[in-house]
Amino acid sequence: MKTNVFVIFFTIVFIVYGVVNSLIFVKGLQAIPAGSSWRPWYIVGFWVIASTFLLARIMERAYPCGFTGVITWIGSFWLAFLLYFSLIAICIDLSRLVNHFFHIFPQVFYVDYQKTKLVALFISLGLVFLLVLAGFINARNPRIKKLELHVAKSVPGIKSLNIVMASDIHLGTLIAKRKAHRLVADINSLHPDLVLFAGDVVDEDLAPVIKNDLGANLAQIRSKLGVFAITGNHEYIGGAEAAVKYLGEHGITMLRDTAFLVDGRFWLVGRDDRDKSRFTGKIRRELADIMQKVDRTFPIILMDHQPFHLEQAVAQGVDLQLSGHTHHGQMWPFNYITSAMYELSSGYKKTGSTHFYVSNGFGTWGPPVRLGNRPEIVQIILTFD
Repeated sequence: MKTNVFVIFFTIVFIVYGVVNSLIFVKGLQAIPAGSSWRPWYIVGFWVIASTFLLARIMERAYPCGFTGVITWIGSFWLAFLLYFSLIAICIDLSRLVNHFFHIFPQVFYVDYQKTKLVALFISLGLVFLLVLAGFINARNPRIKKLELHVAKSVPGIKSLNIVMASDIHLGTLIAKRKAHRLVADINSLHPDLVLFAGDVVDEDLAPVIKNDLGANLAQIRSKLGVFAITGNHEYIGGAEAAVKYLGEHGITMLRDTAFLVDGRFWLVGRDDRDKSRFTGKIRRELADIMQKVDRTFPIILMDHQPFHLEQAVAQGVDLQLSGHTHHGQMWPFNYITSAMYELSSGYKKTGSTHFYVSNGFGTWGPPVRLGNRPEIVQIILTFD
């Protein structure tokens, strides 16, 4: 089952990736004069860079080393460049179509049309480079998002709970020691009572996480009531059992379709990721089943990585649900797609007495680039009656 899913998934990825690269390659080649000495360099350089993403996907698991890391960085950045080259190409083609009917371009564009195409190529290169650079800087500087929420229940001995939550950390080759150190330092600076990781703690392959000993960073988190996490889809893509075991060995309590009474004062419910069935053939438990023995007079916090079917949390009397997964698109304009797919793609909402928060995530998948949203660590001050 798992092998078939991987074969289908990566076959589709390879086909789409090849088609998009081919289209962008042709656009660039058309802008370079036929007799130019730059043409051979462009042809070789383009396909060498374009191949790095697929090569890195293969090498990262089989041969984790310094060279693999370099290839992974180049290939990941290329995805961002490819996206914005594609958007610019679409805009250019649409403007040419409009010009065909309404003649909006000045005649000077056609005096030396080959030169016009070359100038457009260099402008596109500069614009995309600046966009990707801005997105990279943004992705490297997460914000601390602070919320104050109230639950209309009394908790003996405490009036509030200081929760620090992060999702979609994606520890691996790109989110490595420097970013892991930043994560732990920021969490500890908030002096949390409780730390929650809402899925995708590791980025598919565990090998670079082990090689860089990133678990040692996580083990330095200081939390009064502990550090808890759930699986995300990326844990399952890379092999959930190995990831769960590794995280457990470094001080993180993994909640897998279970409810846990913390400190005898509130319930913490953690769901396995909904992609569990896709990668293992096993069905995750229904929320109502997980919560059969949960006392609803206590505050209830639920972690569910993918924010689907929010009405289930409302029906079960959950006070606070924390999710991630969406990255809020990570790179504009994908935020419009995630906003259409999910009832809540990013941020806060309240339905009935249930609070929901969907985080943009701390790390990145694919390109280490964010445009249109900020990476974040979320601090939630939960107050009680």
